[in-house]
This record gives sequence, structure tokens and C-alpha cells, in this order.
Amino acid sequence: MAHCLLSVNEFIQDSFVPMIAVLGSSEAERVCRKNSLNLAELLRPFCRLTSEGHIRDPNNQLQTVKNLRICINNIETSTGQGSAHNRLLSEVVLSCQPQEGAAATVIRTAEYHLNLGGTTPWFEAYREAFLQTMPPSDHEFLHHYLACLLVVSSSEAVPVEQFLKLSQEQHRIQHSGEYSCPKWFIPNTLKYYVLLHDLSEGDEQRADMVYEDMKQRYGPQGCYLLKINSRSSSPEEGEQIPDPWSQYLHKQNPRNQDSMEPAANAAAPLGVPPEADCRDSAERVDPGPSTHPLQLDTDSVLTMSLEDVKKSSADPDDVADGAGSHGACLTLSDHDRIRQFIQEFTFRGLLPHIEKNIRQLNDQLVSRKGLSRSLFTATKKWFGGGKVPEKGVIEPKSTLGLQYPPEAPELQIRKMADLCFLVQHYDLAYSCYHTAKKDFLSDQAMLYAAGALEMAAVSSFLQGGAQRPYPAHYMDTAIQTYRDVCKNMVLAERCALLSAEILKSQGKYSEAATLLIKMTSEDSDLRSALLLEQAAHCFINMRNPMVRKFAFHMILAGHRFSKAGQRKHALRCYSQAMQVYQDRGWSLAEDHINFTIGRQSFTLGQPDSALLAFRQILINDSRQTATQQAAFLREYLYVVKSLLGGTDGRLPELPLPYIHSAATRVYFGHERRLAEGEKQAATHVSLDQEYDQELSLLWCRLEEQLVASANQGVLPNTFQPTQCCLNRQTDNLHHPLAVVQEPIIVEVTLRNPLKVALLLSDLSLLWRFTADAPSGGEVTVANDDAAAGQRDEPVTTETIREFYLGPEETKTARLKLLPHRTGQLNIVAVVYNLTSSHFGEPSSDPEGQQTSESMMVRGRQDLKIQGPRLNLTKEDKMLVRHGPDRRLEPIITPPMPLMEVFFLQFPTALLCGEIKKAYVEFCNVSAVALCGLWVASTHPDFFTFGSQDAATPPSPASSENCSAYVTVHAPPQPGAPAPETLVSAPDFSQASGVMEIPIRGGTLQPGESVQLPLWLRGPDQEGVHEINFLFYYESSEKSLRSSHRVLRHSVFICASRSLSVQASACRSSAAPHSSLDDRGGGGTLIFIDVENVNASESGVREFHIVQVSSSSQHWRLLKHINPDHSHDCRLSSRERAKLCFKATRCKPHEGADDVKEFTFSDLNLGNERIVSSSTPCGDFFFRCRQSSEFHQPARSSSSSRGQAPPPSDITSIAKKCNELDLHLIVIWKAYVVEDNKQRIVEGQLHVALQAVGQEASSLLPREEAQEMMLLRFRSESPPPALLPHPQLSQLIRTNLGYPETFSHHFLRDSLCLVPVTLTLSNCSLAQIDVIIDLQHRSSSSESLEVHASFAWVGQNQYKLQLGGREVVSLTLQACFFRAGVYNLNTPRVFAKPVEHAAMCESSQQTASPALIIINNSASPGGTLGGH
Repeated sequence: MAHCLLSVNEFIQDSFVPMIAVLGSSEAERVCRKNSLNLAELLRPFCRLTSEGHIRDPNNQLQTVKNLRICINNIETSTGQGSAHNRLLSEVVLSCQPQEGAAATVIRTAEYHLNLGGTTPWFEAYREAFLQTMPPSDHEFLHHYLACLLVVSSSEAVPVEQFLKLSQEQHRIQHSGEYSCPKWFIPNTLKYYVLLHDLSEGDEQRADMVYEDMKQRYGPQGCYLLKINSRSSSPEEGEQIPDPWSQYLHKQNPRNQDSMEPAANAAAPLGVPPEADCRDSAERVDPGPSTHPLQLDTDSVLTMSLEDVKKSSADPDDVADGAGSHGACLTLSDHDRIRQFIQEFTFRGLLPHIEKNIRQLNDQLVSRKGLSRSLFTATKKWFGGGKVPEKGVIEPKSTLGLQYPPEAPELQIRKMADLCFLVQHYDLAYSCYHTAKKDFLSDQAMLYAAGALEMAAVSSFLQGGAQRPYPAHYMDTAIQTYRDVCKNMVLAERCALLSAEILKSQGKYSEAATLLIKMTSEDSDLRSALLLEQAAHCFINMRNPMVRKFAFHMILAGHRFSKAGQRKHALRCYSQAMQVYQDRGWSLAEDHINFTIGRQSFTLGQPDSALLAFRQILINDSRQTATQQAAFLREYLYVVKSLLGGTDGRLPELPLPYIHSAATRVYFGHERRLAEGEKQAATHVSLDQEYDQELSLLWCRLEEQLVASANQGVLPNTFQPTQCCLNRQTDNLHHPLAVVQEPIIVEVTLRNPLKVALLLSDLSLLWRFTADAPSGGEVTVANDDAAAGQRDEPVTTETIREFYLGPEETKTARLKLLPHRTGQLNIVAVVYNLTSSHFGEPSSDPEGQQTSESMMVRGRQDLKIQGPRLNLTKEDKMLVRHGPDRRLEPIITPPMPLMEVFFLQFPTALLCGEIKKAYVEFCNVSAVALCGLWVASTHPDFFTFGSQDAATPPSPASSENCSAYVTVHAPPQPGAPAPETLVSAPDFSQASGVMEIPIRGGTLQPGESVQLPLWLRGPDQEGVHEINFLFYYESSEKSLRSSHRVLRHSVFICASRSLSVQASACRSSAAPHSSLDDRGGGGTLIFIDVENVNASESGVREFHIVQVSSSSQHWRLLKHINPDHSHDCRLSSRERAKLCFKATRCKPHEGADDVKEFTFSDLNLGNERIVSSSTPCGDFFFRCRQSSEFHQPARSSSSSRGQAPPPSDITSIAKKCNELDLHLIVIWKAYVVEDNKQRIVEGQLHVALQAVGQEASSLLPREEAQEMMLLRFRSESPPPALLPHPQLSQLIRTNLGYPETFSHHFLRDSLCLVPVTLTLSNCSLAQIDVIIDLQHRSSSSESLEVHASFAWVGQNQYKLQLGGREVVSLTLQACFFRAGVYNLNTPRVFAKPVEHAAMCESSQQTASPALIIINNSASPGGTLGGH
């Protein structure tokens, strides 16, 4: 329970006080009415004694009476109605509200932080009023009158006669039996005579004389002279007189009782029908099934909206005092006289009277038995036979049927106990209550027994000390008896209030809460609400606070407060409970609480709080039904409309639909046109594309290349990549740039969290524009409601008339702005009309159309985008800081050119290496001329615009055959050398893959367009390839903010396999002198394997190899070597052809050393020769050559794995020895059948031969994923010993000259000597040391068998030194012993550079054998042959 101002002892003592009646003459009442008070009201503020009193108990022990208070009331013979009593209690609770700024109690637990009210003064006021206005009962005497004050004015003619009349009137009221009320404690009621003297108008001497007569007649202890009204008029303005009556009068005055009735009728925020808050269950009308406080009644919500509540209810204000100032004629001296009178009456009249009656009751009870023992040892049989049943004796004794006569001993014991309790003699009172309890229980007088149990428990508690524990079971039994057996909820409530306060003082909050909850019922909403609230406070004040139970019971209390018409208290309860349920996942409970808070706040005239509560319902992810959510929305819209009240202020912030601000995207520029006929427009950037971070970085790199190329290779420091579409992943730290007269499209993501559809109308953007003034100043304009509709607005705003959002739908709205001036634009909010029509249940208003219009509200939602979190400095890492996000703050720049690009005849599928001619059209659709047109691509080898300097006009043959190549009629000539062309590399290639687009004049005027040819070549690898183009152009009018613009285009090309070309080179084994056309460089043979790897489904019938060309700075193809002299090479599916060519070195070129010149050599296999050095063949060669430099395969053979590289000089020698750097271009044609039509396609494949002995392929090797290296737990084998580099074995080329057959007569001469010439050629430019070993040291059995019959005669080993490109011949002699076939290729040749230590054997030693035939014949013969 909440903390109370009074302690539990003070509360109980003030609840049971001696009752004093007052009966005055009409003249006395007139004297009191001068102060706007009656007799009882005049005395009431002074009824608490400030000093102690004393009495003696029956054992003559002195007992102290401390802090005694008496209750003085006017005699009222009429019984008060229950409804008036209930209205009085409701008024008391309603008039006591929590004070603003009062100290709050802070409850902190591990999960909750609550701010609660420290006290509940409305509950204390209710409790005090309830106890003071309880009707008296026959089973107890605590509320019976002990004495009667007879008051007569001194201005009466004969005051003594008036006293006699008043005394007779009191006797008649008490003893005539005509009046059931009031009830009197004992038959001989104390009468105290008071002479009231008005000092302002009466004769004081006469009053004193009358008083002296009274003392003679009634005794000095039975009368008193009270002088009041020392002032004749009201106090002056400057004089301050205290008013102690104001705090007592409103608790007892049932004025304005009818004011609660309309409040109770109107207070039905949850659609609950109002109930009459009556305490007597017999007077209640059955209200039907009760409404659960956590149940949102859909029917009631829909039928009784806030509008209906507003129309049918008026909020009752706090009850104000209707009377004027009290005690106007009384001074402070009069206050003291009244206080002294009360003290004299109590000490000299009341307490002695009570003491005398206690002694009399004790003596009567003891003398009746005739024993001189104490009352406490008496038994029930002493007083048996004194009670008379009211009903027939044949009926069983029931609770209501048994009634004791006034003289019954049981009632005398109870009467004595009550007297002892009133004067704080709790020990004697407990003994009497305990004795009476047993008697009542034995007689089954349950009402009397319950009263005795109740007061026995209270007396036991008030005794103090450790005499006996508090008997809580007495209270529980009493409450159960009152409620269930006696059906008296008033007495049960009093018992529960007392017991709960006692349990709370002992720290037993759980037992107190349980007791209070049991007392809740349907007969009184106000009582149930107050008790539930106190139970909730018990839960929160426990040692371990039960927070959720507190919140739940506060909701129940708020619900009952609402039914009782206490809207302010209901709102307070719900608001305190909301602290527990908020943001805890209790969505349904949150909805109920917020909905109730909203309705109560609105009804109480707090629209801001109502708006906040309804808004909270809508922004949460509610799990309510669609009908319920529709009701929530309708209530919210009504509150918003009522709050606006037709004022032209700031638009309200609407919670629906939910705008995901971070997902807002901004697009600058016109939306791209789609394809027009055969034209395919550039894709560029659109809002329909998803953002790709990697692709964005790729575009940024391409733009950097373009900007650097356009600025002479230097990237400006102020460069910022172009971003046409901004989102949460882009860099939004800088202000984006927008162009005048080009639209700005803002895509806003809207989400409808409700299960009902939303209809938005007149959806547009709210902006603020700061124009660039010529004088340097700034002028800010906004399109708010006041300035909307002007013709000269700097920005045109597009409005979406209707925007439909389905239930729980997420949808994007694209809002457009068109700036007309330069300056700074800030997009601040979205404005729209939100309506409740077209969804939910239909309104109960018969004028449905009017209701639909009234539910439309115009509002806004601000677009607040939080930037990325900063993480650069230490402070950023320690704190949570966010950088700016300026995607909605564009800078409007002057006009810029705008280019559109269209592609014609652009393919979607190509064969690998296929050449296709297309066209590209550039259009300037702006009012500003553009220049400096460049293009960059991720695949620069895919396209070319041709070389303007090196291009050759197409020949008539190529135009007739629709060929993209430049062709020349040239029938093949066997053995004839290939024609060659010298080309300079800068004529074709451009740095870093960036190409300047050749347009005439270099400028495109506004509205002008130009069309250029574009050659395409299919990628070398099959599959789908994404090829990106970035076009760059500048404005002819230079601007400070933006100097260029870019246009993106992405295309997907499906490449299918065509031909596979495998090429290798090897040195010729012929003698150098036989190669007359070798020009001293050593002949090299080029072998080309061509295979048709095309799938048959592609429609290609066969491929024709029409030409093989070469391009190199040092080598060229010399002639075609074809054994069958067939020049026609046709390949069907999966067929393979092998071509052989001879290559030779080129002549040294004369010219600049820094200019690379390439020799193109063409060997055509048909009747036409294609000029490979012209466009497009030469362009694609150079572009492929540039791109291949970035992914050349590693030049290493299988024999080199695991060996360490030699020193750099030896490596360079070996590389130069085997260098080839010969690029082959295989040009083909194919016949393709599509749609029963045959067409010819042509293409070219490139193979780069880098060195002799290596193979090269036109197909790019597939990148295989590297496997993860596993951990090895055993030692690896030691590395092999270092050996000489394998390329050193190719430094020397050897050749043996000998006759193929030789005849010898072995019978005549057993030894046959044959001369053999060994020719050594140095393939490098370095000096080489050579060792020739002629001894047979082979371990192979086959080689021993072949040459075991012959031997080399003469010198067995030669040591030579060969200069660069030097050729040396040695004459050897081979000796044979018999005829046969012999292999002469047995000499071992070792070579090394002069400065190198290790020798390496020539690789030619393992070549094909050199066989000679020795015949056993006398005939000489043989012809010299070479091998």
C-alpha cells in the first residue's frame, strides 16, 4: 500500500471515537449561522484534544487517554439513502487528485525504473469519509452516541425553559421508539448544557447570571458558557484569519450530488455501460456480464467513438466549495474559547461519564451472579436465558433471525468492551471482546461474533508490546462472515481496511494484497478500484518488488475507476502501469493501455497526451485484428483533427505509414528512354537497378581512368565520382549535384504495419530552397501550405493523387521535383492526406460520406536520415557519433549537356573470336554543346571504333562479301614468301584501355547526333560476359562545380565455342648452310593445331581457315609448309587440322628507338588475302595484346618444378636464346544457318608464342580455385640438389652430316671408317664453352645393342669456345666392324656460358636417332644425307 500520512495506531484511533450529539435551539443556530456554520460544524475542527486525560478501570487502575478525538454531529432522525452516500464517497475521491510537482517514489530493479506517486491521499480521504459516514449497527456500540450537547442562546427570554424543551426532545428521540436513528450507547445519556453567548449583540452580564443559575441547577460539571462572535463584521482585507473548517466541510457536505451522475454515464471509454455505484447489493440492478479490463470490446469501440463521448459528456471539474468564508465573526480568541470548551466537556463531563458506566456495567455483570469474582471468570451459564429469539423457536437459529434484547448479558459485555476501546483501555477491551466472541459463537449469532472477532483482533494489535501476536485469522473469519454469511459488504470493507493497514505495518504486504483483492466485487466499482490500487502498491513495496503484478492490478484498478466515473484516477493508473509494459514485448497489453490512455486523456481535455498514446498504438507492430486496428486508426484521426481545430499551423507528424528513411534513394536526371525500334538505348542508371558495391567501385575506376586521360594523365585533386543514384551504401558525405531543368526523383519506402489498407492522397515532397542571389545574399523559399501554388516557385513539385498501401504491404513511392534555379535544395519531409475510408468497418453514422470526409487528415513525416557511424578518431570510437548524410541536400548547378547513346545491330550472342560490325549513335538532347567524348570499358578487347590513321579503305571484294575485313585478291603460291607490312603500335593502341571517340569537329551541338561504326569481337572464353561501357563527355561551357558527365551502359554477351588453336615452335634440325633464306638466325618451325570445338546446336556447319597471319617486332611467318600441297582447310564438327609454317627473323628496323614497330605477315589459304594490319584485324590484335599482358601464363615447363632459379645473367641468356615473341592471327569463316537462312560469319583467334619449345593456346586457361593447404604433421623430404637451369641445354644446336648408306668389303678389310661432320651452332649472343665427349657411357641396354659394333676413332674429347651466333664444324670418323644399321647420335655435347661453372648437356642428344646403313659389299657408294 502507498504511504499514509497517519500511522496505523492513529488511523485506528481516529476510526473509533466517542460519538457526541448536539441539539440546539433555533436562536443558537442563528448565532452560529453568522459564521456560515451550524453547531456541529462550528465545533468539529476543535475536537482533537491536545492534552492527556485519565480514567480509572474497575480495578481502580489509572489509565491514560492520549490524543483523544471526539466526533460531534447534529441529531438526524432520517436515515441517509445509499445512493447519496455513494455519491458523497465518489465526490470525496474525485475532489482529491495528485498534486503537481509532488515528490515521487523511484523504484529501481534489475529491469525496471519506475516513477510512482509516494502517497494516495484520495484513498485516505475515501477511507476517512467511509468510516465516518458508516450507519450505526445494533450488534455493536462504537457508533452510538454517548452524550448530547444541549445548546441554547443567551438571548433567549428564559434560557432554562429552552434547556428543558431540548432535554425533553432528546429523551423523546431516544426512548419513544419512533426513530431508529440515531442510536444511543446507554439509556442514561449524558446531557451537557451549553449556553451560547454572542458577544457582538448580547448582554454579557445577563449571560453570566444565567450561567450561574445553570451551575446551581445542573452542576458545574454539567454546563458551560461559550462566548463567540467577538467580531460583528467580516475581517478587513489586510487581516488574515485561519479557516480550520474548510478541510472538514467538503468531506461531509453532500452538495452537488447530481454532478456525478452525468460523469458516471459518460465515463465509458471502453464501451462499458455505466453502472450505479451503490454499496447495497439489494439495491443494485444486474448490469449483465462484466467487461474484462484487458478486453477491447470491438462492438463498443466501434459504436461509441471519441466523437460520441465528446458530444455526450462534460468533464466535471474538481468539486469547489459552494459556501463563502467560514468563521467570519470569530477571532483567534474565539477559537481558543471553543477549544477550551471541548477540553472542559471531555475531561469534566465525558470521561467521568464513561468511567462511571464502565464501573456500573462491571458491577451489574458481577452482582447478577452474586459472586465476588471478576467478570473475566464468568461462564456462559451465568447469563443463559437472557436472550429471546425474534422468530419462532421451532425454526433453526440463523444469522439474521437471532437478536439479543438490550439487557442481554452478551450485549452488556460488548457494550463494556466498546467503552474500554474508546478510552484506549485495550487490555480490558480485548478480554471483553474475547469473552463475548465465545458467547456469540455458541449461540451462532454470526453477525455479533464477527464484530467481536474484528474488535478483538484490533485490540490485540493496539495493546503493543510482545504480549500476544496479532490474530490475523480473527480478521479473516470476520471478513468472511460479514461478506458471505451476513451479506454486509460495508462491515466487511471496514474490517478489510483495518486488517490491511495492520498487515502493512508489519511488513506483510503479500497477505495485505491478497486480503484487498478478495474484497473486490461487482457491487461497487469505486471500492474495487481503490482496493485494487492499494493491492498494487503492496506488490511494489515488497522486499522483492513484484513489478508485473503491480502493473496488472493497476490496470484492473484503472478499469474500475473508469467504470466508476473517476476518469482522472483511471488515467493515472493506466499511465503508471504503462511504465512496466512499455517496450517489453507485451504488444496486446500495450495496445489496451495506450488506447485507454488516449480516450481518457481526450475526454479530460488533454489532446496532446491522447495523440501521443494513439500514435504509440499505430507505430508498434500490433497483433490486433484488422477491425480493431481500423478502430484505432479512426480514433487517432479524430483526435488529430480535433487537435488541429482548423488552425493554419504546422502540419502534424503522422505515424502511418512507416517511412524507412535510411532506405530512401535519390535519382538525379531524366529517366532513360527504352529501345526505339532497332535502336537499343544505353542502360545507364535507374531506380529499378539494385545497388552493387563491387560494380560501383568498377564504375569509379573507369571514371578515374577517363578523367585522367581527359586531363593529360593527371587525376584532379577535386575529383569526385559521379553518383546518379544515392542510397544508404553510397558515399553521401558531400552535397550531390543536380542540374537545372533536370528532375530529381526521390524514392521513399513506405510500410503499412496494420492489417488494414491505407489510402494516401496528394502525396508530395516538402522542400526548402535557398537561391543564389546575384548580390551575394541568400533567399530561402519553402513550399509549405502558405506559399504553395505560386507560379514563380523555384522548384516544381509533382503530386501523386492517390497511393494505395495494402495490409502489411511495403511499397515505394517515387516523388519528383524539377528545379528551375541554381542554389541549395533541402528535401525535408513528405506531406500527404491520410484517410480512414475504404477500409475497416463502416461507420455507424447514417451520413457515411460526411463521416469519411471528417476522417481525412493532412500531415507530414520528416525525412531524417542518420549518417554512417564515425570510427576515425579515438573520440569517435569511444562515443557514438554519426557523420552527415546529404543525399537529400543537392546543389542545383547551371545547365549541363545531356547525351543519349543508342546501339544499332548490336548482337547478344557471338562465337568466340567472331567479328561483328555494329553502329553506335550519339545524341545531344540538351541545350548545351558537348565535347571531349571518351569511352572506357572493362573489356577493351571487345570493341573498336577503328584507327583513323592506319585504316585502309575497304576493298570491292570485302564490300561484296559483306566482310568486315580489308581483302586483296591474291591466289596462294606454294613456297612463295608471305607479304609483310610494317605498322607502328601507337597508331592502334591507346593507354589503359581508354579510347577517344572520333567525332567530326570534336563537338556535338544541341540537338545534333552522329552515328559511328563499331566493330565487336566475341570473347575468347565461352560463357556469358558482362561488358560495361562508360562514356565520358564535357561541356563546352566550363563550370566550377561540375566539368564532365558520364553515361553507363552494360551489355551481356553470350559467347559460344568456335575453334581451338594450339601452336608450338621448335628449331629446325637442318644444317645452317642449307637454309639459305634463314638469314643467319636459325630456322624455326611453327606447328598449328586447329580443332572445331563448336557445338552442333549453334547452327554452324563448318569452319574455313582462310588465313594465318603473324605480328611481331622480331619474327615473321615466312612460308607455308604443307606436305600434301592442299591449301583448302575445312573443319566440320570435332575435326582437327594441323598446319606447319616456317618462321624467320625480321630485318632490323630503322627509326626511333622508343617507337615500337610490328611486322605483319599474311599467309592466305584461299584466293583472297586479308590485310591483317588494317581495321578491324589490327585493332583487335593490339587490344588483345594489351589485355593479355595482365594475365600471361607463367612460362615454366614441368622439368623446372622444384628447382631454384639460376643467377639473373644466366636466366637472361637462356631467355634470349629461346625468345620468340611471335603472335599468330588465325582468321576463319563459318557458315551459319538461322531461320532457314545461311549467312557467313568471320572471326579471328590470337595465339602468342613466347618461346621455343612452349605451347600456346587461343583458349584462356580456366581459373581453378586453389585448394586449402592442409597442415602436415610429418617432416617433408629434403629439397633436391641444385641443378643447372634446363634452358641452358638449348644454348647449342648440333647437326650430324653423314651418308645414309655406306658399302664396305669386310673380307678384304675388317675395319670400315666413315667420315662424319658435326656442326655446332651457338643460338645465343653470349660466348659459350663447349665440351664434346665421344665415349659411350650410356647405361641403356637398347643403346648398347645399337652401337656396340662401332666406335669413334681419333680424338675422344673436344673443348671449344663459340662466339655469339657462331657456327663450327668438326670432322669425325666412325669405325664399324660388321654390316648393320647404326645410330650415330651418340656424341654428348656439354655447354655453359664462359662465366658459369656448371656444364649442361645439350637437349638435342635425346632427339630422333641418326641412322646409317653399313652394307657388306665391294661396291663404293652412298649419298650424303642430313639428319
